[in-house]
Parts: sequence; structure tokens; C-alpha cells
Amino acid sequence: MPPRLVVTSRRARVLAFRADQWAAKKAAAQAALAVAEWDYPLLDEHDFLKTVHGLVRAAVAAGGKRVSVHLADQDDKILVMALNHQNGEQDATGAVPTEVAVLRTVDACGAHTDHDGHAWWALLDARPRPKKPLA
Repeated sequence: MPPRLVVTSRRARVLAFRADQWAAKKAAAQAALAVAEWDYPLLDEHDFLKTVHGLVRAAVAAGGKRVSVHLADQDDKILVMALNHQNGEQDATGAVPTEVAVLRTVDACGAHTDHDGHAWWALLDARPRPKKPLA
């Protein structure tokens, strides 16, 4: 069996939820509290909340009984990953929701399927450059 996800030498947090209609809202709120402890005053809260919400919604929609949200930071970036822990035969993971992929502070995103289930992830810039003034 391949190794499970391991995060070392950086701050990380794992949050677990029942895969139900309230999971995305709960996950976004708890993830925001967790990341607030990491001191990123320039983190775009709207983008962060929308990312967590969108990834968890995708995980719940794909099936399974529970969803976990994995958070980690390194070099002024925050990784958000939602995993649906679905066992057995699985279809391919659906794409990252468009509303997440187009966010200004999302540097990269993707989805994959492995032995733990389907995973959707996004890497956010926690210290984005200021918006350019409109000309």
C-alpha cells in the first residue's frame, strides 16, 4: 500500500467532517480559524473561504461518508486539500470547481484519485501583491 499523505517541517492542520450539506460551510469557518493563527494578514479571506467551500462541496458531491480538509503552509503559500475518503472502485476525480480555479490568489490547483479517495487541492498566495489601481 502506498504511503498516506504526510506533511512535515511546516505548520499543518487536518479537519474532519461528515459528508453532508453543511460540511462546506463548517469547513470554511473552521479552516479560517486555523489559518488565522498562522499570521498571514494579507491573505485574501474571500478567496480562502471560497476555495475551502468549493473544494469541500466537490468532495461531498463525489460521494463518501466523510470529508477531511488538510491545510499546510510554506513560503507564504497555503495548501488547501479536500479528500472524500471513498473506498473501493472509484470513477476519476472531477475537475477543481471553476469558481476556485479563477480566484486571484489561487496559484495552482488540481485533483487526483488514489487509495485514500478523491482529492481536490489549491495553493493560495498568502501574501499577494497589492491590486493594481485602475487607470
